[in-house]
Amino acid sequence: MGETENHHHPPPPQQVVPPPFAPPNLGLSRGPTWTPAEQLHQLQYCIHSNPSWPQALLLAFQHYIVNLGTTVLIASSIVPRMGGDHGDKARVIQVLLFMSGINTLLQTLIGSRLPTVMGASFAYLLPLLSIINDYTDEAFTSEHDRFVRGMRTIQGSLIVSSFVNIILGYSRAWGEMTRLFSPIVVVPVVCLVGLGLFARGFPLLGNCVEIGLPMLILLVISQQYLKRIHPRAHLILERFALLLCIGIIWAFAAILTVSGAYNNVKTATKQSCRTDRSYLMSSAPWIKIPYPFQWGTPIFRASHVFGMIGAALVSSAESTGTFFAAARLSGATAPPAHVLSRSIGLQGVGMLIEGLFGSLVGTTASVENVGLLGLTHIGSRRVVQISTGFMIFFSIFGKFGAFFASIPLPIFAAIYCILLGIVAATGITFVQFANNNSMRNIYVLGVSLFLGLSIPQYFAMNTTYDGHGPVRTDAGWFNDILNTIFSSPATVAIIVGTMLDNTLEAKHVDDRGVPWWKPFQHSKGDVRTEEFYSYPLRLNEYMPTRFL
Repeated sequence: MGETENHHHPPPPQQVVPPPFAPPNLGLSRGPTWTPAEQLHQLQYCIHSNPSWPQALLLAFQHYIVNLGTTVLIASSIVPRMGGDHGDKARVIQVLLFMSGINTLLQTLIGSRLPTVMGASFAYLLPLLSIINDYTDEAFTSEHDRFVRGMRTIQGSLIVSSFVNIILGYSRAWGEMTRLFSPIVVVPVVCLVGLGLFARGFPLLGNCVEIGLPMLILLVISQQYLKRIHPRAHLILERFALLLCIGIIWAFAAILTVSGAYNNVKTATKQSCRTDRSYLMSSAPWIKIPYPFQWGTPIFRASHVFGMIGAALVSSAESTGTFFAAARLSGATAPPAHVLSRSIGLQGVGMLIEGLFGSLVGTTASVENVGLLGLTHIGSRRVVQISTGFMIFFSIFGKFGAFFASIPLPIFAAIYCILLGIVAATGITFVQFANNNSMRNIYVLGVSLFLGLSIPQYFAMNTTYDGHGPVRTDAGWFNDILNTIFSSPATVAIIVGTMLDNTLEAKHVDDRGVPWWKPFQHSKGDVRTEEFYSYPLRLNEYMPTRFL
């Protein structure tokens, strides 16, 4: 039977178009990836957990020793140029340690609440040199009188300039400025807080290679390799290798000194290598309690006050970067804006106290002590608070403090090579919260890092021995402010990074990491903020809200 024209064939089946082939994720096929971690999980003790009391005492003593190196270095560099003798240097070290203990205790209790040691700051070097230059040509009955006159001028300058930090902090202006930050800004700031102090690393170590280099090698081997031999050795060497290495190399330096190895070398080599060239043991008093106006009535001169204001701003900027590193290495979340404000305000109060007690320089958050948190994997706040007891004790009982202050500086330089590197690497970890593959972010990071190193290096290369920097106008106070600000890598990184990040395609908030960053800028933005940063003993209930 033939087909009729009314017969319909079924429609041909429709072919399903396969989805386009998705290329494999080569990154996953080559190994695991890690999600961003707001807190480090390899810490043995975080900010509010505490080791046993014997371990806490030893760890606190390590913090004291690490802070002592910078204190002795500043006093040894400045006091002789002011006309002071070895006895004056011993008294200055005592005051610096005393104020470091007081300010550290205040910061850990009612300031940042982070485990940060407040140590003497190099940011005040140029204003100090300006004061020294003004009194160099004046006639004094003795060099000691010139030294005392300089200290009284420093007192007055610290007292007046402290109000800048107090106002910036407790008015919350500093915290509002940090709201402009993003992870892209924090990376170069924290990196350069560590890298910017490279001159206190191997260049200082090189002044006595036969002591500094063995210290560096021994610390790396014992703390990172020998600890793997036995579980008990792991615990001891990871936490206390620093003290063991200092003891061994210090004894080695003493043997070289006694054996006459440095009898026929240059004076500079003797100063760096010998263990008997600090003259602190012979000149330090047995007991001396620092007291207000111990050098006399403060002298107030406007030109020096303005120069010191620049140093106060720089110390605040450097402390801010150090606080971010300390939060990371202690297992805390990023410090919110109100915590940064009150910590800078309290730093100003500490600066006022330093001016009253006659300190040589103001304090800032110690970068090397923050690096020690990462070296030992212990970020306990209590350990740092206990270290203030060592600082105050050894500042009062001078002979005992002078014994440890006679450790050769190249030994400290070897320690700083590691500790400052840890802080710099901590800054790099903040980039995980932003888009690493954004060309815009790469540009901001690269320019901020490079200029943060290059501009201060230019200022350092063009600064004379007596402190005259490349900015040389007829207004000396103006020169001191600009030369001080642009000699600080962290401060330059804040200026450049904040400007670029907030003006260059700033609407790309996801790439900048702003969604992650924003909750930490508010006191109620993250549930962990109160856990880490609230005042002790329920002081929050009695404090005005502007200070919380």
